[in-house]
Amino acid sequence: MSLLTKGTGTMCAYIQNPPPSNILPLILLTLSLPPLLLLTHHIRKDYHAFLALGPGGTPSTPTGYLRISLLRLIALRNPLTPPPIPSTLHNPNGLLHTSLHTLPTRPSPRPLISGIAPQRQLTHNNTNTMRRALTSALHTLAKHNHSTLYTATSSFEKHSTALFIHPLQPNPSTTTTNPSNGKEICHAHPSDGSLHLTLHPADVATAIERGWAQRHPLARDDDTGWLGGLLGRCVPTGFVMVYAPRDGHELRCVLEIVRAAAWWVSGDGMGGGGTVVDVGWVGGVGGVDGLGWTEGMGMGS
Repeated sequence: MSLLTKGTGTMCAYIQNPPPSNILPLILLTLSLPPLLLLTHHIRKDYHAFLALGPGGTPSTPTGYLRISLLRLIALRNPLTPPPIPSTLHNPNGLLHTSLHTLPTRPSPRPLISGIAPQRQLTHNNTNTMRRALTSALHTLAKHNHSTLYTATSSFEKHSTALFIHPLQPNPSTTTTNPSNGKEICHAHPSDGSLHLTLHPADVATAIERGWAQRHPLARDDDTGWLGGLLGRCVPTGFVMVYAPRDGHELRCVLEIVRAAAWWVSGDGMGGGGTVVDVGWVGGVGGVDGLGWTEGMGMGS
């Protein structure tokens, strides 16, 4: 037997019958491979789902995905639970439940919502015509209230049309807004027709109860601690997603919610002077008939 043959046989015997000290690492390696492969598959699938949501407030990069994955640790477990109403609020009732602003119940089940930033509506979507009508309505609302409102690119998402309180208006309460978005009332998502906006806690409860909205995953009532600060958690407690309007009736209802958001973000809901938004404009918007109100009702009514 040659030296090479003898050495090869010895190596094979070593591999087939390793000494006891090497058995445990081999067993651990064998057992760890399946879960590692499953984890890799899950991360890959989840990352592609994150990318599929489109552009938003978080970069569509591996770093952005890692940030969102960490933010999930502090996300709300139930977005349909409204926030508590602080005892210090001058007006604890909100605007949407009053006799002049009764919000009807939204028909059909709630749509499927996915993501944190971006957060998007995946089912029960509207048409491109309705999405254009919504954006047009926001511009029209700003035009008819040019001394108090204006439209610009969202401070939150950087890719959406947003409605803002005019800079010359009195500063709103810090409990209704956040330094990251200033006086942004709402922004509309061109990819799915939904909106993000900030509401009075009681109006959050009304919008959820009537089936129009759900809370943003990061709109927590409590302190998120060092992790929230490190990752830049920056949405108000009353921050909600409003589902995409599918017809003229639903668009009118959504604009009532937008008006309630303007009332709250302006500071009127805190007992201040607030912003009086005139929605007395009548007629079709963006090619959809009958989207105006037949009577003007100020936000401070």
